[in-house]
Amino acid sequence: MPERLTKQKKQIRTARKLSGIGKCPTGISGLDEITGGGLPRGRTTLVCGGAGSGKTLLAMEFIVRGIREYDEPGVFMAFEETAGDLAKNVASLGYDLEELVRRRKLAIDYVYIERSEIEETGEYDLEGLFVRLDAMIREVGAKRVAIDTIEALFSSLPNEAILRAELRRLFRWLKDRHVTAVLTGEQGKETLTRHGLEEYVSDCVIFLDHRVIKQVATRRLRVVKYRGSAHGTNEYPTMIDRHGLSVLPISSVGLDYGASTEHVSSGIEGLDSMLGARGYYRGSSVLVSGTAGTGKSSMAAAFADSTCRRGERCLYLAYEEAPSQVIRNMGSIGFDLGQWVRKGLLRFHGVRSTLYGLEQHLVSMHNQVNDFRPAAVVVDPITNLMAIGDDAEVKSMLTRMIDFLKNQGITALFTSLTQGGGPVEQTEVGVSSLMDTWLLLRNVEMDAERNRLLFILKSRGMAHSNQVREFLLSDQGIRLREVYLGPSAVLAGTARAVQEAKDKAQTAREQQTVARRRRELEGEQAATRAQLEAMRLKSAALAEEMKILRAEEEGRRTAVARDQAELARIRGGDVKKRA
Repeated sequence: MPERLTKQKKQIRTARKLSGIGKCPTGISGLDEITGGGLPRGRTTLVCGGAGSGKTLLAMEFIVRGIREYDEPGVFMAFEETAGDLAKNVASLGYDLEELVRRRKLAIDYVYIERSEIEETGEYDLEGLFVRLDAMIREVGAKRVAIDTIEALFSSLPNEAILRAELRRLFRWLKDRHVTAVLTGEQGKETLTRHGLEEYVSDCVIFLDHRVIKQVATRRLRVVKYRGSAHGTNEYPTMIDRHGLSVLPISSVGLDYGASTEHVSSGIEGLDSMLGARGYYRGSSVLVSGTAGTGKSSMAAAFADSTCRRGERCLYLAYEEAPSQVIRNMGSIGFDLGQWVRKGLLRFHGVRSTLYGLEQHLVSMHNQVNDFRPAAVVVDPITNLMAIGDDAEVKSMLTRMIDFLKNQGITALFTSLTQGGGPVEQTEVGVSSLMDTWLLLRNVEMDAERNRLLFILKSRGMAHSNQVREFLLSDQGIRLREVYLGPSAVLAGTARAVQEAKDKAQTAREQQTVARRRRELEGEQAATRAQLEAMRLKSAALAEEMKILRAEEEGRRTAVARDQAELARIRGGDVKKRA
């Protein structure tokens, strides 16, 4: 934000150098940027427009901000409102006119012109006005003068020639006093002012427009002419709020912003994984589109919750639900957004889109951002803005909103409602091409139920997943789940559960078959082992029996030999005895 302000100041200083005349800064947000530094110093500026367009407020802000911000005393001469009424009307803006009067920085005068007395005498000129103005200028040493409105001043002049002469005399008189003057004038039927003369003698003319389109009022400002100086020529949206008059210098936003390489979490672990395991790029724009009930606001809440958990501020622009309703609804899926509101990290700005015009929504967003300084902004949903403008107007407004947020380095998430029956890969306001990341939520119907699926249609600058994930909402938050990839279809929800049950039963049957066959083989194996053991035992018995047989045979042979020896001995003894 400071970089942006510095940039604006540099632009104003450059414009002042290029301009050959001195500039008197108004202090009004955006107006000094459009005029290249302010109103022509020492000259007159005509502020014209219809009733309620903000003429008196602009004139009063020019005087009060001149005193407070530039130490330039001022004079305010009113013909329609008393000093007391003026003080009450601007008190809500924080302007204490009575205090400025006491400090001799401001002089206010209310002039009442009685038309009937003029008609009776037939005499009327501006000499009395000059005397009173001169006294007030000298009293406070005024550098600035505001006259509201000149219609009341000139309404009693008898003919146009006198009016023209007196008008020129008034402008010349102000210029001779070297004061920077702002005069307000009512809009004519086919001219900028009622008499159609004031704009020709003024050095600068600012036109304020308060138009109603589709029963929605929109304020705009245009610098019609500015002698001796370049200036913005577009119509600029304006807004009157508690800060006063704001002008949105749309010409200052462009494609010169930086591109961060830092990532911020989406608040959904599974989605971060699909986005390269790191989430969105900081300062990028994210679009979440889908039909009603697909979970767009839930994704917005997850992002807001994640931002606040990092200790960063998030601005939530709610165009459909009241903040309390958003907090309650998101609490049912595990997001306690109320805690971040209480800690000052989350600010809701909940309004009906039909409250005011598109441009005023843009100005309001600018003011909210400049006041709150968020790191992230949620706009939920952008499609509600279509109720107050056609496609081209909404797209133009959103383009400037996106450019502004990118210029500030703010990560922005937009939700968009897609009508049922139409192409889902298309947004109602046609801003998808402006987005860096586009997420699509889709309901699929099967087996008498609807299930949510999430796609990443695009995400610039990162290798993202091309998979389809089932999007689940529970009291524990948001979870992404791999869908069931069947041989002929992608299944989710109950159909997925049924298919998974079938797969489980089939697996169980196959496991039972394998177990039975394993038991059979194990039985055969045990029987074989038993047979082998029996044969081994039988073999051992046979071996033992053979051993016994061999022993018996050996014994028998030994006995025979012994008998033969004995027999021989016996027979040999008989011979010896005979010899």
